[in-house]
Parts: sequence; structure tokens; C-alpha cells
Amino acid sequence: MELIIILFIFIIPLIGMWKIFNKASKPGWTVLVPFYNIIVFLEIIEKPWWWLFLYFIPYFNLIWIIWGLNLLAKKFGKSETFALGLILFTPIFIPILGFGDSKYSKRTLQQD
Repeated sequence: MELIIILFIFIIPLIGMWKIFNKASKPGWTVLVPFYNIIVFLEIIEKPWWWLFLYFIPYFNLIWIIWGLNLLAKKFGKSETFALGLILFTPIFIPILGFGDSKYSKRTLQQD
């Protein structure tokens, strides 16, 4: 039973992120490297590297994590509803994004 929980919460989303990185033309193995994986994630969502430091401020980091997941959804052409799924149900929606048919868009995001 514990193996199923570990598989669902850690391994499957990890593989999903590997696929997301590959779709964005980044090496998938970077998902396994602490801190560097965040820098590559920031490159994918086209934010500066120094955002890495914002991820380490307790409580305040939730804003940046939510914003980053929203930008990730937009970079793959998904809606805000999908972004909400990414935020609330990460172990489910990361594999959907990674293994689904959505394509990474390099174009600059529009400011609404």
C-alpha cells in the first residue's frame, strides 16, 4: 500500500515533469538535480533565474509557486481552470500535461 502511495505522489509526477521538460526542449534529467531543476523550470516559463530565491521565502513562496504553475499551464496552451488543477492536484495534472498532447509554445505570454 505504501508503495502505491509513493508511486502516485512522487514517481509519476517526477516522470511527468521529465516529459514536460522534454516537450520544452530541455533535458529531462535536470528534473533530478536539486535547485537546477527550478532554474530550468524558470527558463521554461520565461522568468528570471533570481526567482529561485523567492521560492525559499516561507509562506510568500506560495504566491510564486502558484504564479509559476499558472504560467506553465499557459505555456502549454491550457486554461486557468487547468492551472487550478495543477495547483490543487499536482500529482494528477503534471502527468496529464507531460503525457498529454499539449505542445509547448515558446511565444511570449500576453499581459492581460
